[in-house]
Amino acid sequence: MPDQFPLEPTASLSVETVVSVRHWNEFLFSFTITRPPSFRFRSGEFVMIGLMGDNGRPLLRAYSMASPAYDEVLEFLSIKVPDGPLTSRLQKIKEGDHIYLGRKPTGTLVADALLPGRRLFLLGTGTGLAPWMSLIRDPDIYDRFEQIAVVHSVRGVSDLAYRDMLEGRLADDPLVGEMAAERLTYIPTVTREPFHTSKRIEGLMLDGTLFQGSLGEPKAFDPEHDRVMLCGSMTMIKEVAAMLEGFGFTEGANSHPGEYVIERAFVG
Repeated sequence: MPDQFPLEPTASLSVETVVSVRHWNEFLFSFTITRPPSFRFRSGEFVMIGLMGDNGRPLLRAYSMASPAYDEVLEFLSIKVPDGPLTSRLQKIKEGDHIYLGRKPTGTLVADALLPGRRLFLLGTGTGLAPWMSLIRDPDIYDRFEQIAVVHSVRGVSDLAYRDMLEGRLADDPLVGEMAAERLTYIPTVTREPFHTSKRIEGLMLDGTLFQGSLGEPKAFDPEHDRVMLCGSMTMIKEVAAMLEGFGFTEGANSHPGEYVIERAFVG
């Protein structure tokens, strides 16, 4: 079916082509689109993407890139909201369709917003996994940290997007496979279905589950050597940020790096 309003580039938006779509379950999907040669971003940043609205104006939302900064395509992870203005339509995209892409990526979930450290904890719920997939597939992050933990909290087992890749610690990745095998720890937790780990992220922090395997000692957060990024539900971010502040962590930003960062654009 032809678009009612064909997409046209603007000063702030390019028009890209959908390369692939993967539906993880009835609630979650990911997709890749073409990348303009001039599009540059830091792994962990977000950008505006969208479709044409019924009123003939672009309908846009902020999405974190799930692909690393060097990739030839741009990858995104999205929920499916039946009555969502954008996601109700975005979930129906298929290969060859067109989509709007903002020309100016930005964000604070980047290595530059953190002080140097030894361990990096990437704590996410739901689609908050997306920026972590960007970061852990970028060789630069392994130059900065000795150990990296990806913690992904979801409601159901099928919501664990990229699970096979993460459980294999990116073994098939030609750029970071060897480093990830030595330094990457994946900790999935499922809160509403039977699973080997079922506590929320806050609970995993308190009972020491986050500090398993190669992450070593100490079995607690240490603001001198540990760095933390948070992405996902507002409830998780606010509760975990408050816990980190209590441990002596300070929030960082691009202009003043700290021990932990959140994406203010998503939290408000």
